[in-house]
Amino acid sequence: MTDDRRQDYREQGYLALPGFVPADVTHAFLATLKSDLIRGGVSFDALKRGSALLKTEAVEVYGQQYPPMATFLWGMTPAISTLVGHDLRPTYCYFRMYRAGDICRVHSDRHACEHSLSLLLAASDDKAWPLEVGSQHIETPRERADADFGDEAYGSVPMLAGDAVLYQGVHRLHGRMMPNPNRWSAHLFLHWVDPAGPYAAQAFEGMQIPATEALAMEGR
Repeated sequence: MTDDRRQDYREQGYLALPGFVPADVTHAFLATLKSDLIRGGVSFDALKRGSALLKTEAVEVYGQQYPPMATFLWGMTPAISTLVGHDLRPTYCYFRMYRAGDICRVHSDRHACEHSLSLLLAASDDKAWPLEVGSQHIETPRERADADFGDEAYGSVPMLAGDAVLYQGVHRLHGRMMPNPNRWSAHLFLHWVDPAGPYAAQAFEGMQIPATEALAMEGR
């Protein structure tokens, strides 16, 4: 990762990462998630959630519900730290399945999403679906769910399976204004914070990391 690319991320607020994870790896992850849910007797309908950001309910699974997803987040931390150019700590992650015609309204994220990665796992028809990221740094984010960016300029990154976008989720507006051109598409959203920054308390979703002495698993 060059210093120029890190500078681009700091100044533009996002970085396109085409082919960041091999598509066979993302497909394997999705296949494992699906089979684990089926084997566990989990109804996909029970996982649907509504949101002001979405037109319709979407299947969502969070890392706290599915430990392999949290492991994926934690394992990705060194690579994302390298891209950003300084040490990071993971916060939380989740999976979402979008359907044909879905959008994601333009918004900014909560403090746990200081540095965020949107990763497209698979798309039924292999049609690119862009993520848009605003050009303006937002010093004080507010809750919003807008149809577009209004007068603000923005960048657009078409995404296929294995493609990712790293973006400053708290301080940049982002969304998907174009309706999903695929019958369905599956996505992971992974989030980190700077352990020396203003959102450090969000690391590990507030989990208190025990001292080394408390981690022994030997018999007493």
